[in-house]
Amino acid sequence: MAGQKKGLALHWQILIGIGLGVVAGIVLCRITPYENWFSYIKWAGDIFLRGLRMIVIPLVFTSIALGVAGMGNSAALGRIAGKTLLYYIVTTLIAATIGLTLVNLVKPGVGASLNLAEEVTSIGAGEVSFIDQIVAIVPSNIFESMARGDLLPVIFFAILFGFFMNKVDARHAGTLNNLFTAIYEVIMKITFFIIRLAPFGVFAIVTNVVGKQADNPQALLGMAGSLGVFVLVVWGGLLLQGGVVLPLLVRLLGRQNPWRHIAKMSTALLTAFSTCSSGAALPINIRDSQEKCGISGKVASFVLPLGSTINMNGTALYECVTAIFIAQAYGIDLTLVQQVMIVFTALLAAIGTAGIPMAGMVMLTIVLTAVGLPLEGIGLVLAVEQLCDMPRTCINTYGDACGAVIIAHSEGEQLTI
Repeated sequence: MAGQKKGLALHWQILIGIGLGVVAGIVLCRITPYENWFSYIKWAGDIFLRGLRMIVIPLVFTSIALGVAGMGNSAALGRIAGKTLLYYIVTTLIAATIGLTLVNLVKPGVGASLNLAEEVTSIGAGEVSFIDQIVAIVPSNIFESMARGDLLPVIFFAILFGFFMNKVDARHAGTLNNLFTAIYEVIMKITFFIIRLAPFGVFAIVTNVVGKQADNPQALLGMAGSLGVFVLVVWGGLLLQGGVVLPLLVRLLGRQNPWRHIAKMSTALLTAFSTCSSGAALPINIRDSQEKCGISGKVASFVLPLGSTINMNGTALYECVTAIFIAQAYGIDLTLVQQVMIVFTALLAAIGTAGIPMAGMVMLTIVLTAVGLPLEGIGLVLAVEQLCDMPRTCINTYGDACGAVIIAHSEGEQLTI
């Protein structure tokens, strides 16, 4: 990859890193067991991810505060926020409905062996009620929330801070605006530096992930049955959402070429896919939306950080498919009302569990509990969690990017897609 520095676009470098990581993971496991080599590879991926996570909180706080302050008045803020939330709710409901339809048509859980289930360890924050999660959006200590990396409380405080920046004396408002702008620009410079390491970080991450699975061929063969069909249903649903629904919305509502948009956002999408982290892809998403797509900082800095926290198209689809799969595996017939409840619970859980460790698993716990399904059923899908996590995170990030395009167009901005 060192020889690819000149003339090769970053997204191609990342794609090469993913491909080499797959090959390296398989080859290394053929030479020696995973335990003997993973520590020599994994550190590079860990440093890359830690670097991206290091800048997420300051980037989110400064960008949202500046974006809200740049709107100038509460009417503009309310208008953009209303459009953003409506877009997120509608697209997440569409994704969840697609997942529900496919899993009912294919029925991957019917006849699935319960012996495939892995032991489910204690799920962090699993006992926290939905109401408590909503209350936690308002931080009791903003610095503690920043230290924990809880994005939703940080976003809430940043919106308040940005709104009231316009309510203070003009002299102080100008000082704050200059300070936050300077901090934001420094953070973006650091972001560009970290992104240059992406091909190497992605290579290490993928090598480690593939090595874990390749070291256990029996587990891989065991996935070829019902779990394999389950994965295909998840991927098929995500392909429909990301390849049909979202591009169609970009074309109809954003009046832009969706395929050129995907090409311009490919670095962010590949980063999300390989790292399984919307937060890790967020800095790249913001940068490319502004620099390559011409979206204003006012829109990008508000829509994208908020979306990375509460807009989970891919995750909502996955939760619906998984819940029905578990019901089918246990021979439990769910009524239409219960299935509709799964869709809306997945939507609400996507917002309520933001910022909680193992958020996807907590979401699934909430969904299963809502319709009385056994929580042990989570063990059925643990073996293929990584295979489903990569594409759903990519779709989560793509959904955010599409939302930014649509909101920007609705605000009369001239885009460069």
